[in-house]
Order: sequence, then structure tokens, then C-alpha cells
Amino acid sequence: MHSSLQLVLILLAVAVLVTAAARVLRLPTLLGYLVTGIAIGPYALGWIPDSEEERYLAEFGVVFLMFSIGLEFSLPRLMTMRLTVFGFGGAQVVLTLALTALIAWLLGLPPLAAVALGGIMAMSSTAIVSKLLAERLEIQTPHGRQIFGALLFQDLAVVPLLILIPAFAKGADEMGTALALALLKAIAVLGFLLFVGQRIMRPWFQWVAARKSPEVFTLNLLLFTLGLAFLTETAGLSLALGAFLAGMLVSETEYRYQVEDDIKPFRDVLLGLFFVTIGMRLDPMQVMSNWGDVLLLVAAIVVGKGVLVAGLSMLFGSGRPTAVRTALGLAQAGEFGFVLLAQAADLKLLGTGISHPVLAAMVVSMLVAPLLIHRMDALTRRIAGSEWAGRAKEVHDIAVKTFGKTKHVIVCGYGRSGQNLARVLEAEGIGYVALDADPERIRAVAAAGVSVVYGDASRREVLVAAGVARAQAVVVTYSDVHSSMAILRHVRELRPELPVVVRTIDDTHIDALKAAGAAEVVSEVMEGSLMLASHALMLLGVPLSQVLKRIRNVRESRYALMRGFFRGASDADDELDQEAQPRLHTVLLSPGSAAIGRTLAEAALADLLVEVVAIRRKGITGVEPQPEARIEAGDVLVLRGAADGLAAAEIRLLQG
Repeated sequence: MHSSLQLVLILLAVAVLVTAAARVLRLPTLLGYLVTGIAIGPYALGWIPDSEEERYLAEFGVVFLMFSIGLEFSLPRLMTMRLTVFGFGGAQVVLTLALTALIAWLLGLPPLAAVALGGIMAMSSTAIVSKLLAERLEIQTPHGRQIFGALLFQDLAVVPLLILIPAFAKGADEMGTALALALLKAIAVLGFLLFVGQRIMRPWFQWVAARKSPEVFTLNLLLFTLGLAFLTETAGLSLALGAFLAGMLVSETEYRYQVEDDIKPFRDVLLGLFFVTIGMRLDPMQVMSNWGDVLLLVAAIVVGKGVLVAGLSMLFGSGRPTAVRTALGLAQAGEFGFVLLAQAADLKLLGTGISHPVLAAMVVSMLVAPLLIHRMDALTRRIAGSEWAGRAKEVHDIAVKTFGKTKHVIVCGYGRSGQNLARVLEAEGIGYVALDADPERIRAVAAAGVSVVYGDASRREVLVAAGVARAQAVVVTYSDVHSSMAILRHVRELRPELPVVVRTIDDTHIDALKAAGAAEVVSEVMEGSLMLASHALMLLGVPLSQVLKRIRNVRESRYALMRGFFRGASDADDELDQEAQPRLHTVLLSPGSAAIGRTLAEAALADLLVEVVAIRRKGITGVEPQPEARIEAGDVLVLRGAADGLAAAEIRLLQG
């Protein structure tokens, strides 16, 4: 008991310190976990021994990571990105695996072990790359889309590899039987879970949710996730596969938004502990004694995979700058590679003489990854020529979308406040161009036909492309003082007479923003205080109460037009209760959807407390459609409602 408690305390203390240090240094926390694991492991300081307890604890991190991947698994999403995911991503995984396996086999590794090593090397780090590209506002760029297509296919490829590697560890005589048995078990378990489990799980979750207890809901979620993981492990498969299936099942229900919020703390903490235990497996002395092999493997991962990815990117029609950027983004090992390597090592498929250098090379490649991505612009210029061609294309895309607009308003940020402002401008017949750097939100609103483009408003060239020379006002709708100051500086240089309205949380920076050129600064705290004062005065019987009452009624009627918002990644930390707030969501009715041919009244979405606010058909958007409007293939429905209602409505429209 003492050793178990000591293990947990040390790992928790490390998690706190590493997370805090990574935040300060602005580095991915998992790199800190890896380095810390090396330091406190049995081969260095020896604070934690290599035991079954720490390995079993680390398994839970993988379970919740796979559950999160399953939760994001969406067939409609895959279909919209099918060429990038299954074409480019599939080619990257298959070719990397095949070339690695061929080289390893030529160097004397057994064929099956070589294939397992190829699967390990084919992975890249979703955690590192997604964080760094999001910070650089490059997720929605051409190279960003290619990188994420490859990462998504890698996540899917892990599932069959988790089934195949245990079969590879069997003897030659038993391998065929083991593979056939694993396949039959997988089919049986998948069939049971997907056809029977869905029918059992939905009413069970409804019953638990009806108890209206967050504690009971969270406990039920843990029971469901770990229970399915245990079921697949008992069937001879893996814990991770069961967790992936659990996430898939939940993603098809109306509870997926709530589940995602509930599972996040468990996933992040336990995944951090998993990376600590991975670092503990590395023996620095053995790495130093085989430093030549380690450097060769690092070169194979970074340079070899980079060259392969760049070639594939150009084969799929990308220019040289995009291909180089894509290669730099994927030129590292990944967290799922650690999962596969640990599995192969535990099954004795790869001996310590191979697994230790490979582990060291993977860790080093992930340490190098942030440097490559941060230096992506300079490296692209050096390898592929001037980077301005790529940036000019991005600015050109914005300019094309805003061409012809005059006397418009440039709305910087299309979050909740930006969307509310845009609706008021539309009601008044005033044109606008909204700039937003949240790719998740851009994807959500693009299908609805809203005038929003991807771009960082704090960049001078983006403002120029958005038509700042022809605009009649600029409004900064998000509360970021540094970005607001940059926008004010650019506008003052380009058009000093142009009025700029800036939003801020409180009155701390009002003077600085005014001095920088803001025509007006709207303080949320101040506006809230004014509302409180007006209500208080009304209740106290101030003579102007009737006037204030009329103002309040007008505002309430205007706010009715402002209910709902397209959620983005930046809304994750909002202090408001996200589940209670109505939001907007677009649903594409592809051929074969259940609702095609029905009227809106027949779809009965009102039963789910969901409203269809617009239908976009062949590029034309119809607002406030009538109940008798008939749904056609290719329609995009813009829905408004609470999170659980939207999820249920999407299922009803697509599946019936």
C-alpha cells in the first residue's frame, strides 16, 4: 500500500510541476512528461521502480485517449475529408510502414517484427502538432488540412494494429490461428456493441441522465468506458480497442457534448502519467552506448519520413512550399507509436536491443518537432524558395472573398459577440466581413453561407486583404489586448480616420486602447453595471422607469435574434454554462439521409426543442423556413437549440 501511494503522489506532483513549467515555456506538456519520466525512472534517479503497478496505471491514460478519439469519430466528417484522409493519409501510413518494414527486414529483423516496427514509425504526434499549429493559426491552411488528414488516418490505423501485433507475437504455426481468432473476436465484439450495445446503451444513458445528478452521470461514464475496455480485453483484444468503441457508441447519442466535457480531466491527467511511464522505460546509459544507432533512427524518422511525406504531398497536387510544411509537421514519432512499441516490447516481439534505441529516437524526434514547426517559415524559404508565395495565396483567398465590398464593417472575431454584431448589421442592411482564426468555427459557419473568412486580424496584410481601405468601421469583438493594440496600430497607419470599436473585459486598459486610436471601448463589466443600475432604479420607482422599461423590452426583443452561437475551440473555457446555452449547428443532408423528402413539420425537430433557422440550398440561404418546406439532398440545415437537442436532431435527420 505504501509503495502504491508513493507512486501516485510522485506522479501527481510531477504532473503539477511539469504542466506549470510547460505553460510558462509555452511547450507541449507531453514533452515535459517524457523528460521527467526519464529523470525519475529506474535508469536515472530511481524514484519510481519499473513495476506492474505503474504500467497498469499508465494503461488508463491510453484508454481515455482512445475513448476521446472514438468520441470524435464521425462518418460524415470522414466523407467530407475522404481524399485527404484516405488518400493522402492512407498512402502516408501504408508507404511508411512498408518502407520501414523492408529496411528492417533487410537489416536482419524478422518479417513480422519488421512490420510491427513499420506501424510504430508510421505514427506522428497528434498532441504536439495540433497544439503548435493551433497556436500558429495554421490548422485551416492547405498544409494544415493535409497534416490533420494524415493524423486522422493514423488514429484510425491504430485500431487494426492493436489487434495484429499480439497475433504477430505468436509462433509461425499459431499465427494464422491467432489472426483468424482475433478477427472473429473483433467481428463478434464489434457486431454486439454496434448493433446490440447501441440499443441497450441509449435507454440506459437516458435513465441515468433523468436522475439529474452530475456525479451519477460521471460515474456511469467511467463504468461504461472501463467496462467495455474490460470486455474487449477479456475477449483477447485490447483495453484501447474497447475504449475506442465506447467513444464511437457515445458519439452517436445526444450526450456526446456533455461526455466530452466530463471525460477531459481524466483523459489529460492520466495521459500525462502515461507519458511519464514511457519516459521511465528509457535507459540513458544504453542509449549513450548505442548513440550511433539512435541518431540514425532519428534521421530516419525526421528526414526519411519528411521526404516521403513531401513527395506524397506534391503527388496529391500541392506546391513545393505546402509539401515542405506538411513534411515538417509530420516528421516525428507519435504517442500511438509509444502505445504500439510498449505492446510489442511486452509481447517480446521486439527485444530490448531494438526497443530501447527506437524509444530513444522517438523521444528525440518529438523533442525536435516543436523546433521544426516553430522554424517552419525559415526552413520552407531555405528548402522551397520564398515563403511569400504561400502567404500571398492565403491573403489572396481573403481578397477574393471580400472583392467588391465597400463601406462594409470589418468584424474581427466571430465568436458569440461577433455573431451577435453580425446579425444586427444584417438586420440593418449593412455589409460586413468577419475574420476569425478558429478553424473549428470556420468549418461550422462555412456551410451556413455566412460571410466569414479565415485569418488573423492582427496581421497587417490580412486587414488590407479584408478591404480596410474601403471599410467604414472596424470592430474588435474578442477581448485580447495585445491583438487589439496590433489592429489599432495597423489601422492608424493605413487609415487613421477609420473608427475602431474595441471590446474589453473591464476598464483596466481603456486609457491605453483610447490612446492607441480606439474610437470607443466597450467594457463588459461597465455595461453589466449599467444594466444592474437601470433595473435597480426601476425597482426603486425612479420617474424614468417607464422609459427604462421600454428600453429593456426593446433589448429583450433584439436579444431574441441573438440566441445561439457557432461553438469553436476558443469557447471551451467560457465561464458560462455551455450546455444550458442555445447554440447553432449545421447539418449536411447527404444522399441517403433519412429526412430527405420529408417536410420540416414531418421531421418534428420541435419535439427535441430544436429550431431550423435557415436552409442553404445550391448556394442560396433561406431564413426562417416554413414548416411545409421539403428537405432535399444536398441541403444544409442551420439548427438552433441546446447541445443534447442538436445531437439528437442530427441523428434524426441523418439516421431516422
